[in-house]
Amino acid sequence: MPPVPSLPGKDVVRALQKAGFELVRIKGSHHRLRNPDRAGIDVTVPVHAGRDIPKGTLRQILADAGLTVEDLQKLL
Repeated sequence: MPPVPSLPGKDVVRALQKAGFELVRIKGSHHRLRNPDRAGIDVTVPVHAGRDIPKGTLRQILADAGLTVEDLQKLL
């Protein structure tokens, strides 16, 4: 498995939208996305200006979304 890249939240949100997730709401600096094809799957992505998402947090976001690191790299 390739290492988890260091990415800002905006890039992760954009990649999830390419994967079929839709932006449901933004509350503060947290963007919530939902996949309409998979009921009950919500993913929250922290989008803090000038900061990358910690690797452990990004790994959990990908697991919640049902994606792998390879899938993420293809979507970027």
